[in-house]
Amino acid sequence: MGVLALTSCATNTENVTETAEKPWVVDRFDDIKVIRYEVPGFEELSLEEKELIYYLAEAAKCGRDILFDQNFKYNLAVRRTLESIYTASEVREGDEFAAFEKYLKKVWFANGIHHHYSNDKFKAEFSEGWFREQLAKYINDENRQIEDDLLCQIIFDETLYASRLNRSEGVDVVLASAGNYYEGVTQSEAEAFYQGMAAADAGNPEPISYGLNSKLMRNENGEIVEKVWKVGGMYTEAIEQIVYWLEKAITVANPTQQEILTALVKYYRSGDLADFDAYNILWVQDTASNVDVVNGFIENYGDPLGIKSSWESVVNFRDEEACKRTEIMAANAQWFEDNAPINPAYRKEEVKGVSAKVITVAMLGGDCFPSTAIGINLPNADWIRKEYGSKSVTIDNITYAYDKVAQGNGFMEEFVLREEDRERLKKYGKLSDDLHTDLHECLGHGSGQLAPGTKGDELRTYSSTLEEARADLFALYYLGDQKLVEIGLIPTLDVAWAQYSDYIMNGIMTQLSRIEPGKNVEEDHMRNRKLIAEWCYEKGKAENVIEWVTENDKRYVVINDFVRLRELFGELLCEVQRIKSEGDYEAGKALVEAYAVKVDPELHAEVIARNKALNIEPYSGFVNPDYELVTDEAGKVVDVKIIYPTNFVEQHLEYGRDYSFLPTMN
Repeated sequence: MGVLALTSCATNTENVTETAEKPWVVDRFDDIKVIRYEVPGFEELSLEEKELIYYLAEAAKCGRDILFDQNFKYNLAVRRTLESIYTASEVREGDEFAAFEKYLKKVWFANGIHHHYSNDKFKAEFSEGWFREQLAKYINDENRQIEDDLLCQIIFDETLYASRLNRSEGVDVVLASAGNYYEGVTQSEAEAFYQGMAAADAGNPEPISYGLNSKLMRNENGEIVEKVWKVGGMYTEAIEQIVYWLEKAITVANPTQQEILTALVKYYRSGDLADFDAYNILWVQDTASNVDVVNGFIENYGDPLGIKSSWESVVNFRDEEACKRTEIMAANAQWFEDNAPINPAYRKEEVKGVSAKVITVAMLGGDCFPSTAIGINLPNADWIRKEYGSKSVTIDNITYAYDKVAQGNGFMEEFVLREEDRERLKKYGKLSDDLHTDLHECLGHGSGQLAPGTKGDELRTYSSTLEEARADLFALYYLGDQKLVEIGLIPTLDVAWAQYSDYIMNGIMTQLSRIEPGKNVEEDHMRNRKLIAEWCYEKGKAENVIEWVTENDKRYVVINDFVRLRELFGELLCEVQRIKSEGDYEAGKALVEAYAVKVDPELHAEVIARNKALNIEPYSGFVNPDYELVTDEAGKVVDVKIIYPTNFVEQHLEYGRDYSFLPTMN
């Protein structure tokens, strides 16, 4: 599980000038800004560690096509056609070309034709007539990916493949979603298929994560079958390249990592999910290695049924200084578990294997690029978490880049009413964000346990939203505990109050800038934050815990009772944990649908207008650094050089040219 960043609020008083901003923001288009992140400490790594990062980074870039195809079966056809036109175009001026270039940038950023957050299909702002002229001029039988008419339908027909992920109540979410995880099957057929697998595995204390690494479809005989993502299976062309670089990495890894990476390669070759579990058990127990990697089919946010996982990779190494705070959390993990405001039956008697660290990212790939989470807690299998623990990270150089870009953007002055709240945020905002992420990832996801007989898949389409809410609530509740002062993580509870003000404001109000007018909330992290904020507002309304205030025709949300708000976080955590532990689908559904989905259109319009006036893009993502091997005359690697590109377009053209291995249709 991962936590996404809230990037619009400034956290200190330093003003950003145009000159100071240039090294950080490398591109702006539509609702997006693209940022360059630095990799501090890379030069101080050993040669073996640098070389290991190089090979793992190459592997991370090789899986890019997989995510494009997972997101929508025609994404590669669209991307490759657009890139062919873009690189060959002789006229690069005018409104039509500018709109075309913006569309292509959006496709690169979202890994497809649907928005990375809202899941809605992009609307082309260039005309179909102009586009057909480009097709006729630059696309021939040699570089044509699909028929021109079908391509134009995909791009210009707003009703066709309208949403990558549609989980609206009352619809067949499989048929209504354009994601490429299912084909030719209905929601009920898919659910029955995997429920049958789970039933056959009933009573297994180490249940397999069925369906995680496959597409479900019908074969030529009309039978429902899995098309497994592995060497020799679906996506083999890209997976073979990933394996090649992982095997290179094995040659420079330490003995523990050699065993782990060998297990990962074995899984990629077999496609056997038991091999994936074996790899995860080895991986989660390695807490000593400095360099680490996430690589594989990991998170299930893109699947409307929450079964299948998208491909991603995060190459990283430890930030030793920042790790001190997560080490304190890990050392006190049992205390946090024992004192959680939940039914004692759903607490772990013994917290095992909590590994928490702060990392520096060296390369992002797949579902973590260009947009990325700021924290990760893995593995996702509940039984592995219980028996072997979990590995939790907060990504420090990414949060640092976000913070640098947010300084002086005017957001706080526009949306935070009270001076005392602004001062808290200026003083403690960055610390409160980091600690919230640490608690969410390091302890929140790993807390609690399932009731006997609960398998963990009962919450279906609501599972991810509720899991993110559970981890957020755990973090929010404990951020306001005096225990954090006692163990030296915070100097004062004002750190918690800063987070509470920012979190509620975002969940109930400012995150609406990320949604198109007329749309409801679909993305799991947004739903989670809205659920918590709206529920706490309603339950605390009689006591005026959270208050709406109107000044100068602008609405603001303020917290009047931080202590009571913390109690409400605890009460909601108790219920969400019960829902997960018991697999109470109906209660989970009712909670999400009541508080997390519907949008007030008037408030929505106001937030969009105020945000637009500030010229702040609601979404951010990154360009990756480049790495080059330095060799001596004999060809021996003597160093690895890091380079910081500043051109978003050039990076993605390079990736499309050098790291695109899949056929157009898979």
